[in-house]
Amino acid sequence: MSSFSSFLADPRWGEALAHLPDYLGSHVRVSVAALALGLLVSLPLAIVARNRPVLRGLLLGLASIVQTVPGLALLALFYPLLLAAASLSFAWFGFSFSAFGFLPAVLALALYSMLPVLRNTLTGLRGIDPSILEAAQGVGMTPMQSLTSVELPLALPVMMAGIRTAAVWVIGTATLSTPIGQTSLGNYIFAGLQTQNWVLVLFGCAAAALLALAVDQLLALTETGLRTRSNFRTALGGAGIAALVAATLVPSLSRSASTYVVGAKTFAEQYVLSALISQRLEAASLPATSREGLGSNVIFEALVNGDIDVYVDYSGTLWSNQFHHVGLKPRQQLLDDLKAELARQKVSLLGELGFENAYALVMPRKRAEKYGIRTVSDLVAIAPALSIAADYEFFSRPEWTALRTAYGLNFREQRQMQPDFMYAAVASGEVDVIAGYTSDGLIAKYDLITLDEPKAALPPYDAILLIAPKRADDQALRQALQPLIGRIDIAAMREANLRAAGGDGNASPDAVARWLWEKIKSEKTNR
Repeated sequence: MSSFSSFLADPRWGEALAHLPDYLGSHVRVSVAALALGLLVSLPLAIVARNRPVLRGLLLGLASIVQTVPGLALLALFYPLLLAAASLSFAWFGFSFSAFGFLPAVLALALYSMLPVLRNTLTGLRGIDPSILEAAQGVGMTPMQSLTSVELPLALPVMMAGIRTAAVWVIGTATLSTPIGQTSLGNYIFAGLQTQNWVLVLFGCAAAALLALAVDQLLALTETGLRTRSNFRTALGGAGIAALVAATLVPSLSRSASTYVVGAKTFAEQYVLSALISQRLEAASLPATSREGLGSNVIFEALVNGDIDVYVDYSGTLWSNQFHHVGLKPRQQLLDDLKAELARQKVSLLGELGFENAYALVMPRKRAEKYGIRTVSDLVAIAPALSIAADYEFFSRPEWTALRTAYGLNFREQRQMQPDFMYAAVASGEVDVIAGYTSDGLIAKYDLITLDEPKAALPPYDAILLIAPKRADDQALRQALQPLIGRIDIAAMREANLRAAGGDGNASPDAVARWLWEKIKSEKTNR
């Protein structure tokens, strides 16, 4: 009982609640827009196809195929497609649009909403007794009059069931739009998974479920009102949905147009650094918001296109993964060349934070000692009998190709996991080796070791602060973030990462960021 009370008294509930207006508002807006677009397309198509068997089969087949595509994949696919379309639009017509966040999420979710609407509308219209249609024709009704006065009212209960199903699907799937830059209730879930903050995961799941139930019941009330010709119930259901949408617009209307957008990738360190940057901006009276859980390529393109204003990246990631360079250079030369490469895209490199977060192969200390493994070279002989795990990106990145080529590595099995789960998996023997991060505090927590890499197949990974082209001359932004440059050493970052990944039971990324800033200030004072 006391543990349950402690769980409910956890201060992270309060921090989760503080983000609710922003996350919920964005979630409702993207869900409503997607559902409206889905209905706008699906209902006319269903009406046109109701007496055309070939078209009917084609539409249902295509909508069914869309449902077989995993939601996250469908959302992610729209980003590069829209990015290419935006580039063509700018080249041909002189204007562009954002391929980040809202638009790809709306389009993907609209496609997801179509199957239940199409199927139920067709089922409702096709299920009407033919004698009723004949009677409508007999009294002189035109086809349009028959449709609007007879067919649609009779099919409405079945149609509304499809709309309600589509609404629940869209609201649930919208939680997956976080990785493409759309703020949603999924921000709670992704952040919670990356930092092992189960309060955030539970809060996000509960909020999404309650929202889906509320919308479903409001649609049910509207359906009942239309079926029973109760104007009161119809108006009440419609007013409820309108009030919900209107309430979610308040945070966006009150937000300053000059709000700075801070980006973050998909692991705990990025959440902490994003929170730290946002806090420094707020301390300088510069309003800030975050876009978290973004993939490496997505986040850089978002910066270049002005969809985010600032984020932390790593020199080796940009050098190998973004710019596709294969040759390695000394650290300072690589940084200088990278700065020149970024300048060609009008991206500013404000500076290095002071630590390196490199990829490294990681093993339990006892197992490594048992087999006499100290370096990646020592691992080669037994690798065919071992399994390796890494994050979702690593095995498709050029760094993995370079590592395999340099050492001739060939593991028995490759597995992909959430970054923070990898360390527990290798410590428990679920996998034998992981591609971990050298700044991760979980290495010490689980008594793991990083294997030396004598052939230097991997580039350096200095943490660097990048600023978007549109903020290149923003001196207020630069001055607010300058105190972070060169001030975060590897020991401080490891401890912060450990706290964010559950080393401190009540530490959210925001709380860890505040701790890290106090650490930076204290070390500056002691110098």
